[in-house]
Amino acid sequence: MRLIFPKFLLTIVWIAFALSSHAQTCSGSLGDPVIKEDFGAGPNLGPALSGGITNMQYVANNCPNDGQYTIANSIVPPGNCHPYTWYNVPVDHTGNPNGYMMIINASYEPSVFFFQRANGLCPNTTYEFSAYILNLIIPSLLTTNYTEPNITFSIETPSGQVLNTYSTGTIQPSPYNVGPVWVKYPIYFTTTSVTDVIVKMSNNAPGGNGNDFILDDITFRACGPIIQSGFGSINGPAKQSLCEGSNANFTLTANVVGTNSPSYQWQYSNSTTSWADIQGATGNSLNISFTNAKPDVYQYRLGVSNGSVITDAACRVYATPLTVYVNPVPVVPAIPPQTICQGHQLQLTAAGGATYTWTGPNVASTSQNPLIINNVTVANAGVYTVQAVSDSGCVAPPMQVQVSVIPQVVAAVNKDVTICAGENTQLTASGGLYYKWTPSTGLDHDDIPNPVATPLQTTAYVVHVSNGGCTDSSKSVTVTVNQNPVANAGKPITLYEGQSAILNGTVTGDNITSFYWTPATFLSDPTSLTPIASPTRDITYTLTAVSQTCGTSTSTVFVRVYENISIPTAFSPNNDGINDRWDIAKLVSYPQSSVLVYDRYGQQVFQSIGYAKPWDGTINGSPLPAGTYYYIIDLKDNKPKLSGWVAIIR
Repeated sequence: MRLIFPKFLLTIVWIAFALSSHAQTCSGSLGDPVIKEDFGAGPNLGPALSGGITNMQYVANNCPNDGQYTIANSIVPPGNCHPYTWYNVPVDHTGNPNGYMMIINASYEPSVFFFQRANGLCPNTTYEFSAYILNLIIPSLLTTNYTEPNITFSIETPSGQVLNTYSTGTIQPSPYNVGPVWVKYPIYFTTTSVTDVIVKMSNNAPGGNGNDFILDDITFRACGPIIQSGFGSINGPAKQSLCEGSNANFTLTANVVGTNSPSYQWQYSNSTTSWADIQGATGNSLNISFTNAKPDVYQYRLGVSNGSVITDAACRVYATPLTVYVNPVPVVPAIPPQTICQGHQLQLTAAGGATYTWTGPNVASTSQNPLIINNVTVANAGVYTVQAVSDSGCVAPPMQVQVSVIPQVVAAVNKDVTICAGENTQLTASGGLYYKWTPSTGLDHDDIPNPVATPLQTTAYVVHVSNGGCTDSSKSVTVTVNQNPVANAGKPITLYEGQSAILNGTVTGDNITSFYWTPATFLSDPTSLTPIASPTRDITYTLTAVSQTCGTSTSTVFVRVYENISIPTAFSPNNDGINDRWDIAKLVSYPQSSVLVYDRYGQQVFQSIGYAKPWDGTINGSPLPAGTYYYIIDLKDNKPKLSGWVAIIR
């Protein structure tokens, strides 16, 4: 059965095997690198190393041959450059943008290929020298003739005294199914009284067939005692968290194991400040405080060295940093006001935090986000509040959002109504926010809930009720218009005494209950619209119509009755008080009539309009002689003229 290992596990197993027989370790704390060679960065290819560092030949391409090296920021071997035997290495170990590394194709014979001089180290101090090495050979293409890198590190004084040596042994190729893997190879040495050392790297294996590798990130750093540290005590936590704006005080405590009379120096760093000494902080504890803390990562560490050389950073080793994380308070973007229709789904979404707590009208406190309320009611309208909490537990100020719920339309109108023509009535509707009445005829407004209606005829009004686009409904109300009673007594009538005429009355309107003529004198039937009238004198008749719903109406007609006149044929104006005037009976009832009298010669002797004063037989105040005189009487009103003679007797 074939065993299958995860890729990362293969990598760990391989590195452990590569270091198991040869690794030297620092049992205590390490300082910062005092010397670091990462070969710089730039475009491919990099420049040759300065003189005295290597005795190999520099070539300006990334495919060096035996005994050659190059400086490059990537290796992508073409098909004709060590065909298919070198890994592609796209970046250096440091990970710097376009960072360089030293690519080595070993010499045919074992030899020293790299020199590094470190000046200004501290005396009587242990240092770690380390380098990262990557075997370039792809293992699946190896044969028994291929040679693996095998390198010896030698630390010497300038006079040639060897302080320590370390052999990597055979540097195994990276597992094929893992890809190229960098491995750190360290060696430790103590300076004694010297402050300068020389590192030599020797290639123990022959070149010519394999023995190709990359070198990067060569460092020197001090190695010292174990430093225990923590918040509150050496066994306390290494990390603390605060929220933005908080106030806090901490005591950092450290202890150095196995060293007499060490010197201390606390350091501080954050996102804008590299590690820097804290003035006066030279004890094994440090008190720090935060007031209205600003978001950042604040780190503190204790540097330790022997005696007074604590001021020289090259002599120090450092405890693992103690960290205070000041976490920002979540910034919750404003949530715009929401307007939602009753019965719909309300969704409120907060952002900027890791967890949220919502509260609101008729809503129990909930961590749901987005907050979803199905079938919203008017009771859900109001102010909702959300409290956002970051993944570090920092609480944002409450954020509020106004929610308006548009109620459903429940349209209602007043009952049908009956009015008389010319009257008005107020219509009323309810149940929504917006109203539209149709038709608009007879309404003072058609877009309000309570318009005044004055229709001329029966009208069914429909009101469309809405609430702003959510729902709508329509209701109708009928305004019945009863027409008012209208009595018409007809045109005026003219009669001669003794004649009769039919009164031509008419009545219109709704719900007429009765009609009648007044006075009833000379009428055949005063309750008939067309009674027969036989008056003996001028008279005005009034027709009254009565409606059950809309009152009464009256109209009059004048009946003119012309009386019969009697014209005397003689009179005797002798002032005896008997028959002294030509008295024409009832002519006075014709006020527009004209009377003309002529003598036998045709001369006009008398004239009058109307006959208010009868003729006394004179002309211009002088008596006329007895005789026969001729008259013409025009009664007007299209009546035939009357003519004849009258005798004056004296």
